[in-house]
Amino acid sequence: MSAFGGIPSSPLTYSAPMIFSVPLSFSPTRFPTTLSSLHHCCDSLQVQAALSFPHRTHFSPVSTRQRTSRISLIMATGVQEVLPPALDSTSDPPPVFDGTTRLYISYTCPYAQRAWITRNCKGLQDKIKLVPIDLKNRPDWYKEKVYPANKVPSLEHNNEVKGESLDLIKYIDSQFEGPKLLPDDPANEEFAEELLSYTDTFNRIVYSSFKGEGEAGPAFDYIEAALSKFDDGPFFLGQFSLVDIAYAPFIERFRAFLMEVKEYDITAGRPKLATWIEEMEKNEGYKQTRQNPKELVEGLKKRFMAQL
Repeated sequence: MSAFGGIPSSPLTYSAPMIFSVPLSFSPTRFPTTLSSLHHCCDSLQVQAALSFPHRTHFSPVSTRQRTSRISLIMATGVQEVLPPALDSTSDPPPVFDGTTRLYISYTCPYAQRAWITRNCKGLQDKIKLVPIDLKNRPDWYKEKVYPANKVPSLEHNNEVKGESLDLIKYIDSQFEGPKLLPDDPANEEFAEELLSYTDTFNRIVYSSFKGEGEAGPAFDYIEAALSKFDDGPFFLGQFSLVDIAYAPFIERFRAFLMEVKEYDITAGRPKLATWIEEMEKNEGYKQTRQNPKELVEGLKKRFMAQL
């Protein structure tokens, strides 16, 4: 799914995914201040103003130990990565379908960020090569030779190219080595699918509020209720999963924009959401994909200023 285009000012080195306590700080400024339009169709979805989760789910000690073991695998991964510059219309194409697995992204696209985080948290930096694309000046060969939809993210794997961010994060999780990021038990799996299905509605409600069309509060109330369902961890399914990855890029943007432009703190009266944000900011696999919040806000202002 396509969204924002851009290139980093210079290649940077980051730590690889380790979910443990680190200072809650943003990565150095490394993205341009202009963002192109978001292209993501969710008009057919119905807005759900109020959804509830009637009970918390408790786990036996065995289940908790199994989940802790899974997260420990994520914490154990450690790879240093230098991010390549984005490819534009003047860039030569990579040797497509040569057996290399490539993840095509834009550094500033929230949809591509989902796939990027998943790759990092599974420790696949050496297995899946990042190929950043400048969506504002995208190369013709990307549409002609790689992905006819001409959007990011896309994944080149086994002589095929797959797209759509939610499909891709599930594919990466199921087809590659590393800690599993979706639950096996039916109850958790069902709740995960419910939450993943809500992401487009959530995004639409909040983006609409930027234009003065409705309020964002009910969407964040839904998130707070969802985060209250499990009691064995601070994440949507208790422990870290693809659900957290699906929401993180958007909450990152919404929080910064609403605080500065609307003076609206999405965590006020929502302690579960506040804790979730704190815990996500400790995740190195996610942290290395983040933007400077000031640049996020400036980009969103340019998109929505006429409606403010």
